Amino acid sequence: MRADRAAQRILLVRLSAIGDIVFASALIDALRAAYPQAYLAWLVQPGCAPLLAHHPGLDAVIEWPHAHVRELAAARRFVALGRELVRLTKQLRGERFDLVVDLQGLLKSAVPARLTGAARRIGLDSREGSRLLMTQVLQSRRDDRRIGSEYRALAEALGLPLDKFVMRVHPGSEARGHVEPLLQQAGFTQGFVLCCPFTTRPQKHWFEERWAELAQRLRRPVGQGGVGLPVRLLGAPGDRAAAARIAQLAEAPLDAWVGETSLLLAAALIERASLLIGVDTGLSHMGIAARIPTLLLFGSTRPYLETGHANARVLYHARDCSPCRRHPSCAGRFDCMRDIDIDQVLTAAGDLVKSSAAVSRPA
Repeated sequence: MRADRAAQRILLVRLSAIGDIVFASALIDALRAAYPQAYLAWLVQPGCAPLLAHHPGLDAVIEWPHAHVRELAAARRFVALGRELVRLTKQLRGERFDLVVDLQGLLKSAVPARLTGAARRIGLDSREGSRLLMTQVLQSRRDDRRIGSEYRALAEALGLPLDKFVMRVHPGSEARGHVEPLLQQAGFTQGFVLCCPFTTRPQKHWFEERWAELAQRLRRPVGQGGVGLPVRLLGAPGDRAAAARIAQLAEAPLDAWVGETSLLLAAALIERASLLIGVDTGLSHMGIAARIPTLLLFGSTRPYLETGHANARVLYHARDCSPCRRHPSCAGRFDCMRDIDIDQVLTAAGDLVKSSAAVSRPA
């Protein structure tokens, strides 16, 4: 099934979250290759919009104020809600999209897709009744272990060139310009490791004491079981308390950057890292998009097991209850994450750093 090659104004809808937007970013270049002259835009929530703002394949990034709309509805301010929806509808219809692709498959993403008035609206794995607002629904394969598999399935169904299906995050020149002073201030002249331990779901976390010990051991020279590189944590303002506890246990300023970077500055730091180690969180997936050595620790969720890159690896130990996703059954022990021990992480991290050094060394 091929998308209509006559389509000249295309809108992708994926409102959130960071990791899913990173996965779906592979569709931009694939669509641009198939529709080189088309106007290509992305509808997204304001908090995630910076991730797409500098992508050269997009003509526009349109913000959808989902939180504001939901607040008006919750407060039963129906007159204000109606006015806001009229304003948003006028804005979207003014873009004259003829093809809209709802990548989120939820009611919250299908509503703005429908409000565009586009004649063709394709939903991916549409649920919550959102399929009623689509003209066509495509289903992804649930047994595909590759990163971004659902979006790859969509690309295949639309006949897009898969050799152009590549995740990319563009921090922009301003964010990249701010990285060098940060690295100089930290004294990171020979490389560094970024750890991304923080998510909104405790069942996806590794344990704070393990992160602290891992950081201590990563700093050791290669001959002593480490990688000989300093470590920093990366996270949002809400992660500061947890980061401070890890830093205290590690007796090192690991938390210096947590809550101190914008989303784009975090992306620019990830580009410069020698290695990223993280759990299932958006910043971790950005390591693969940046093509740096990346090690992922998965447990209750495993969005993919095959990274598609030789310098990126997943550590995951399946149990009978895996993956439990949002419904842990282990009474808070998080056994699947506990099965990943520090020695395993160190061994895998060392292998990735060595392989990366071997590839980058001149012949």
